[in-house]
Amino acid sequence: MAAELIRGKDVAQKLREDIGKEVEELKSKTGKTPGLAVVILDDQPDSPSHTYVNNKEKAAINLGFYSEIHRLPESTTQQELLDLVDRLNKDDNIHGLLVQLPLPDHIQDEEVTHAISPEKDVDGFHPVNIGNLLIGDKCFIPCTPHGCIKMLEYIDFNLEGKNAVVVGRSNIVGKPVSLLLLERNATVTMCHSRTKDLGAVCREADVLVVAAGKANMINGDMIKPGAVVIDVGINRVEGKLVGDVEFESAEKVASYITPVPGGVGPMTITMLLLNAVHAFKFKHELD
Repeated sequence: MAAELIRGKDVAQKLREDIGKEVEELKSKTGKTPGLAVVILDDQPDSPSHTYVNNKEKAAINLGFYSEIHRLPESTTQQELLDLVDRLNKDDNIHGLLVQLPLPDHIQDEEVTHAISPEKDVDGFHPVNIGNLLIGDKCFIPCTPHGCIKMLEYIDFNLEGKNAVVVGRSNIVGKPVSLLLLERNATVTMCHSRTKDLGAVCREADVLVVAAGKANMINGDMIKPGAVVIDVGINRVEGKLVGDVEFESAEKVASYITPVPGGVGPMTITMLLLNAVHAFKFKHELD
């Protein structure tokens, strides 16, 4: 029996309806509008980064946010970028701020990320937010990991006491999603390129989250029958988008699985907007 699909578009749509209602309530209560600013340095208007930023802007406006997009040339200096970040940090109309990654080679990603005010860091990448996530305190949760958890909530999957295996240890997905799973009382194993007998470890997972950036690295033989599979990967192979999980074999074994495309991807922007709502509420002492 084929696995049921967890379609990110469906989950995101339900969450966006709730976010839109909350934005209108906040505007009515405060007379102010939640504001989101995005900065991008990219000279290719048709690049994936520009497409992603345009989708953020469209989603924000559709849900009633005030939106600013700062499209800068790749020749922008690091100091010029830092000066803009500083100005947006101080702008009371902007509650959430992010700088689209990756940045040009002459700019240090870390220095820019650290320059964003933790109170406006809706990407959840600032060390203050990552530190608070680690200790279980209030913070902005990185968007893609948070989206993974929301998808598990959508299918009413109770993580308590379950074995969760995360493949990939990046700061953007692997590490934070492991913390979120642990916070929900799962027993978490993290795997990476040096993990011995990856298949054996994965076959112990009730929940398998794959975010390694390697196309089709996990197949059905590596999945426990009935497991829930969250495929974060997105890779282009022979002109097609595929995940880190070989879908055809995996869906025959799993109980639920996210497709690629159309799985985790639609959740990321939605969780960004949710973080922007929280930033507004924090600013106005409503949260």
